[in-house]
Amino acid sequence: MNRTVTIEVRQLDRVVIRFAGDSGDGMQLTGDRFTAETASFGNDLSTLPNFPAEIRAPAGTLPGVSSFQLHFADHDILTPGDAPDVLIAMNPAALKANLRDVPRGSTLIIDTADFTARNLKRIGYDENPLETGELDAYHVVPLNLTGMTVESVKEFGLTRKDASRAKNMYALGLVSWLFQRPVESTIDFLESKFAGKPDIRDANIAAFRAGYNFGETAEEFSVRYEVKPAPMATGQYRNISGNLALAYGLVAGAQRAGMPLVLGAYPITPASDVLHELSKLKRFDVTTIQAEDEIAGVGAALGASFGGALGVTTSSGPGISLKSETIGLGVMLELPLVVCDIQRAGPSTGMPTKTEQADLLQVMFGRNGEAPLPVVAAQSPADCFAIAIEATRIAVTYRTPVIVLSDGYLANGSEPWQIPVIENLPTIDPNFTTSPNATNDKGEPVYLPYLRDPETLARAWAVPGTAGLDHRIGGLEKEDKTGNISYDPANHDLMVRTRQAKVDGITVPPLEVDDPDGTAKVLVLGWGSTYGPIGAACRRVRKVGGKIAQAHLRHLNPFPPNLGDILRSYDKVLVPEMNLGQLAMLLRAKYLVDVVSYAQVRGMPLGAAELAEVIGNLVEETEGIDDDARHLGADAAAVTHGEALHDPIAHNGHNGHPSANGHLNPEGAR
Repeated sequence: MNRTVTIEVRQLDRVVIRFAGDSGDGMQLTGDRFTAETASFGNDLSTLPNFPAEIRAPAGTLPGVSSFQLHFADHDILTPGDAPDVLIAMNPAALKANLRDVPRGSTLIIDTADFTARNLKRIGYDENPLETGELDAYHVVPLNLTGMTVESVKEFGLTRKDASRAKNMYALGLVSWLFQRPVESTIDFLESKFAGKPDIRDANIAAFRAGYNFGETAEEFSVRYEVKPAPMATGQYRNISGNLALAYGLVAGAQRAGMPLVLGAYPITPASDVLHELSKLKRFDVTTIQAEDEIAGVGAALGASFGGALGVTTSSGPGISLKSETIGLGVMLELPLVVCDIQRAGPSTGMPTKTEQADLLQVMFGRNGEAPLPVVAAQSPADCFAIAIEATRIAVTYRTPVIVLSDGYLANGSEPWQIPVIENLPTIDPNFTTSPNATNDKGEPVYLPYLRDPETLARAWAVPGTAGLDHRIGGLEKEDKTGNISYDPANHDLMVRTRQAKVDGITVPPLEVDDPDGTAKVLVLGWGSTYGPIGAACRRVRKVGGKIAQAHLRHLNPFPPNLGDILRSYDKVLVPEMNLGQLAMLLRAKYLVDVVSYAQVRGMPLGAAELAEVIGNLVEETEGIDDDARHLGADAAAVTHGEALHDPIAHNGHNGHPSANGHLNPEGAR
């Protein structure tokens, strides 16, 4: 006799989901597709892909675990969340590697197919955690996802191994049903991706539909969840990753300058996607050169700039080290060059797939001689677009290499991005010299390549081959105005100081401070990808009554003109960084302000709850709060900003808990 399953729909305002499995289980693809479904629905979102550095770690091992976390909400959010409310674990290793991040009371959807004695033993389990009570603090939904997937695609005649590869799509279908995601985009994607492999295409679509239908017809779940779209300004949006936004921003900057773009790069994690994306954009006068090494890549880019193009090179910390001599050549030649450093954990090869922001001192000072460079940093995945245009403006206007700092968190993470109207973007004037700009002692017209614009101190820039504008370039010191080789001590001092003055004089907008009532005594100052965690932490502190000011630096050299006054106007300045205090060191040296450094280098983004506790404690200390009933740090860490959703995922008869109710237990970071 058929039973009618009554499905309740429960409203949530935010959810954090993490897909985790073996690096061959397609977790990044699964996360990408769930993100696309969520973006098309109109939620605000933020993602955190996390994958192993090994190209193919042994299957079923802890080093081989790959995960993808997505935070989506019906309101503005800033981070991918500190911890998942729902973990989908595709094998024992995925469960063990991620369980420490999952709050008690959260939901675990576990594929039980690989929970054999052998697989459990290889990751350190003596007994099956599904049977020992170890998971009693969680709400467990154990399902043989692999077996159900194989059964759902058996009509296509695939081997069991090939059939089981579609289990990620089965899991995606189930979770798409659970959170009422639109599924059309995923089906269209599968039809396109596997158009040339009909059996694989049809099997993946069938597995996806089977997972969705399982949620609809089975009794494991009696509740579905809805997260309504987030209010956003009118416009056209798309989901975008930091690397894609950076690529688009570089093209937009070159277009607004009326210049071709030439990228010289060597593939390196996590910067390679910028090369991949730009290689698809030839129609926008983009040339990409995959060079044989890092030095050749930056050399090609600098040569392109000499030829009148926008030269760009991309890398990560190890590659920036190799490029340093040629970047110094760019300083001497005073030519535009955009150098994108997508930071990763170091030193040396470090942890290639993990994030860090420890290259600040390297890009500031990592060249021989006095070789000052402008440095700008993106604060979010979408902001990578804007920062690329800003770097192009500075490079072209001031005739200098510019360093753009991003990192693995921004590069691989994604968020909604309002697509701009290109005509509304600022124009950039390369102001090429096309005729002689001076006269010699005989009154004859001549070209002086180092004759400077009195406002910007930018030297003249003539495209090679322009009649009458022959000139010499090279790495040896230049004579003022003529550009001839010079060993004169006074001239060298003049040129060194002029190059420094040019960078110091770059027009930078004043720093804006978010201080709601203007009475905060503590300022939290960040740069780069700490923007989201700092913003989320400050929201928490304010929620419990703490007064806190926040500011974020996008220009790191030169600093905004009002930064010193801002630092001195607060009793305490906290600087959170994913390094050992590099910005803090620069601020102390330049402004003689004893800032408080909060440093973490774990290869992961800062946690909003942890940071909120640090901020709350500093506010309490600075304001002299001595109230046994009030603990700003602990209270702020526990705050959920109205996002705590103790709503049950009802399931029946699993793990010794008949008719147990599961709970979403969000950690509250925005």
